[in-house]
Order: sequence, then structure tokens, then C-alpha cells
Amino acid sequence: MKLQGNTDRILEYIVSNPGCHLRQLKKDLGLSMGTVQYHLNHLEKAGKIISDKFNLHRCYYVSGLFKENERCILRILNQQTARQLLMFIVERKSPTQTDIVNHLGITAASVNWHVKRLVELGIISESREGKYRRYQLVVEPRHIIVILKNYRTNLWNTWSDRLAEMFLSLSRPET
Repeated sequence: MKLQGNTDRILEYIVSNPGCHLRQLKKDLGLSMGTVQYHLNHLEKAGKIISDKFNLHRCYYVSGLFKENERCILRILNQQTARQLLMFIVERKSPTQTDIVNHLGITAASVNWHVKRLVELGIISESREGKYRRYQLVVEPRHIIVILKNYRTNLWNTWSDRLAEMFLSLSRPET
């Protein structure tokens, strides 16, 4: 039996967890920061992985596997609060800022911060309706669901009941 090298372990982790970041790799694989950085650099120079920076993290993906919009969705699904906000928008279709604050239990300023990033990524749009701000998806909801199901199976299992109901409601004509 051949022992697996750190480069192979890191690559396999990225294949299984696209959009992961440095500290996540370090923690989950039990490697030192320097070791992870060295092997990520090696994999990126070899063209096996690509990375992009989002907020404070550099996220890693297998080369040639994901389009830009898919990488954006994977980054968001990797962050708990942003993911919860996105899934609430998917579920409610056009919630107000107040709806999000009440549902997630976070401040309006925190909602604004996360919304700004989702708008910058082209995942949602923001509109004003009187004194309220409403948020709608720009990307197709089914696209988010496919990515969630294929690449975030643990999250998919948690959200599947809610998503199934939401998906069914999307296919029904509005009355």
C-alpha cells in the first residue's frame, strides 16, 4: 500500500470541497500552515488548481471545472451567514431587509455587509420599495440547488426538505 503524499491529499480535499480556503485545509487535514501553503503553491503552478481571493480568504478549485459564477456560488455556500442569507432569499423570493434581520437574528448592518458582497458577485440584486429594500436572486435558483447537491452534500442533506418544498413552489405558477 502506497502512502499518500501531502500534495495528493490537498488536491483530493479540493476536489471534494471546491471553494475551500487555506485555514480550512490546514484544520481539516491536520497540516501546518507552511506545508499547506507550499503544496497549494506547487499545485497552482502545475496548473492543477486555481484560486481567487474573496474578502479575507483565498478560495481553491480544481482547474477547468467551474465557471466564474459557479465559483462565486461555492464561495458563498462555504460561509455560514452568507449561505443562510442566500438560502433565505431563495426560499422567500423577494424578502425585505427586515425579514432577513428577523429570520437570521443578525443586525441590519451585518445584513448590509453580506448583501453588498452578494450583489458584487452578481448573485442577488437589491431594489427599493418605498422605505424597504428587497432582495431577489439574479442567478437561477435551480443552479444554486445543483451546486449545493453536487458539491456540498452535507449542506444538501440539511437543506433538502426545505429546498424540495421551495423548488416545488418555484415550478407552480404564481396566483
